[in-house]
Amino acid sequence: MNFSKAIETLFKRFLPSPFAIAIILTVLTLLMAWLFTEAPKDQNHFLALLSYWEQGIWNQALLVFAYQMMLILVLGHILVLSKPMNALINRLTNFVSNTQNAVVLVSITTMLVSFFNWGLGLIFGAILARKVAEAAQERGFSINYPLVGASGYVGLMIWHGGISGSAPSKVSESGHLASFMTGIGDVSITQQLPELIPYSDTVFSTSNLIIFGVLLITIPLFLRFLAKGAATTQINLPMYKNRLPEKEKLQGAERVDHSKIAGFGFGLLVLVAFFYQYFQELSQWIITPNMLNFLMFGLALLLHGNFSNFLHALEESIKGASGILIQFPLYFGIMGIMKDSGMVVEIAHFFVSIASENTLPIFTFISAGLVNIFVPSGGGQWAIQGPVVIESALQLGVPLPKAVMALAYGDQITNMLQPFWALPLLGITQLKANEILPYTLLVMVLGIIVFMGGLLLL
Repeated sequence: MNFSKAIETLFKRFLPSPFAIAIILTVLTLLMAWLFTEAPKDQNHFLALLSYWEQGIWNQALLVFAYQMMLILVLGHILVLSKPMNALINRLTNFVSNTQNAVVLVSITTMLVSFFNWGLGLIFGAILARKVAEAAQERGFSINYPLVGASGYVGLMIWHGGISGSAPSKVSESGHLASFMTGIGDVSITQQLPELIPYSDTVFSTSNLIIFGVLLITIPLFLRFLAKGAATTQINLPMYKNRLPEKEKLQGAERVDHSKIAGFGFGLLVLVAFFYQYFQELSQWIITPNMLNFLMFGLALLLHGNFSNFLHALEESIKGASGILIQFPLYFGIMGIMKDSGMVVEIAHFFVSIASENTLPIFTFISAGLVNIFVPSGGGQWAIQGPVVIESALQLGVPLPKAVMALAYGDQITNMLQPFWALPLLGITQLKANEILPYTLLVMVLGIIVFMGGLLLL
């Protein structure tokens, strides 16, 4: 555990806030493009790079993407705060009597929920871990709370290979690849791009489902093994619950916000529209961010029962999206510099020169893991690294679905090292980063073995 302590100390000493990292990466990208790319004709090189940066920030397609990713996080959080979800979590804690069965229950359910939606899984895992600790207090059994908290975070190690993964969901949109790669690389190569890559080739491919299945078995067993020798910890927590607004005497139009008929009725209307509009895409295993968000919007309205409860949960949930709201455009600016200056193509050529068809997925996995430490956002990482991966894969003849999933695996694995997305979990569980890091780091090592083995063998 001393290694994890050293990692935490290193992060505190040398790693600034995610916003500061985005600024540093912007400046570094500008400097590298200025030094290693050619200046456009009849234009100052540095001013041209600033222009590319500004255009990237306000790229309309990418801003839509940022809003889609924010909604995935917020709507997932809103769903967890509903009464039915809270009742489900409370029922699950009835199966817990010690650390060993606690970590198995928390890790399995968190990974299953995270496979559907990463925002939902993150908050679900956090609240379930907290409820397990409260059950231990009430029923008088002992647990290792940090290990249980770490179990509630493992969903962030499988999310990008799931239904709400940024890269798989974007490449499944018709025309995304073509617009994403416009102006990048040799036209004869980019003309090979398909209209889309359906989920049947990425998230629901045999190889990805096998990898997910292996993780679904090995991670709980590994955590259970750790639990056998883990000392119990003292717990002193108040009951956690979503505090709904106090009911007041309703007058006039206020009744609409508290009407169950209005809440259920509109939620049902959204779900009817969802299945009517997207039935054909669903039958072909094509799932996009818009589809996922529309479904969760309808479900959230139904589960909360009225507009008032839904809006209160929204008020709680929106706080978690504040960071990515401002960071996403900065990453899009970095992409604008890399794309319009030609740096993406240069980096892709470097990977092509040192990699082969067999080794490129491994190089992509490793580099994505490193990038995620500095860019803790799957959407931001896809914006920056996606063009490099696609260009390299096209040149080396690597199947695009495999290249996309290699990036997704690398992005998610180092979430166990970079505690940025653990902040909501730490807030809910009242645990500290240095308490869960020793366990998440060990899980990360297991994940690296599974992912790299899958990329090489499947």
